[in-house]
Amino acid sequence: MNEISSPHNPKYRRWMSLHESKGIAKEQRTLICGSKLVQELCVQRPDDVEEIILPPKVDPLDYRFHHTRLTAPLFKALDLIGTKGPLAVMRTPHFVDWTGTENPRGLELILALSDPNNLGACLRSAEAFGAQRVILTEECASPFLPKAVRASSGSALRLKLARTGPLKSLSCPSAVGLDMDGQSLFDFSWPENLYLILGEEGQGLPAAIVQHKIKIPMRPPVESLNATVAAAVAMFSYSKSR
Repeated sequence: MNEISSPHNPKYRRWMSLHESKGIAKEQRTLICGSKLVQELCVQRPDDVEEIILPPKVDPLDYRFHHTRLTAPLFKALDLIGTKGPLAVMRTPHFVDWTGTENPRGLELILALSDPNNLGACLRSAEAFGAQRVILTEECASPFLPKAVRASSGSALRLKLARTGPLKSLSCPSAVGLDMDGQSLFDFSWPENLYLILGEEGQGLPAAIVQHKIKIPMRPPVESLNATVAAAVAMFSYSKSR
């Protein structure tokens, strides 16, 4: 087992770069935080595990994997979420580009969520309710940021993902969007194949890309739900209709 005690160590500096989208894109790696998630992904995707990173006095997880131990200050700086358990460096899946020229198959999501926690939570719901693919716009956070992967409970690494340009530039006139002025979800008849678009809270969706607007009825004085909660409700409704 290797040990690292210097913040200038090249490997450690690469790991620190995984806190940001640029570093993730360059290294094509993600940093997994949380003992339970690390152990689950080691079982589910062992071939993608590059390294297990340990704090002082913590035993190795599985000797099939290469382990490196860090000093307490270095580990604390790397463990951005503060889980205090083993971390894992994993290879990220490859994106495909989405041009909008193809028809959806089943439920496909288009997301423009810049907050990694919201994105991760939405990806978790997408996997739970059977989304066939998730398309991330230019505004979207990286799904492989540590906070996003953790909030997704690993769904970010299992879903089929694609990327596209800015939300306002999309050409997708048959899409369904969540909107406070839309048709009640109770009365909406879900098509078998569709794009469901979710933008940032409070910013709305470009009218040119939404054909059907739906809203989730709720009791006053509550006027709206968190975007990811609303998306989960809509996806559950779609799943139930099938």
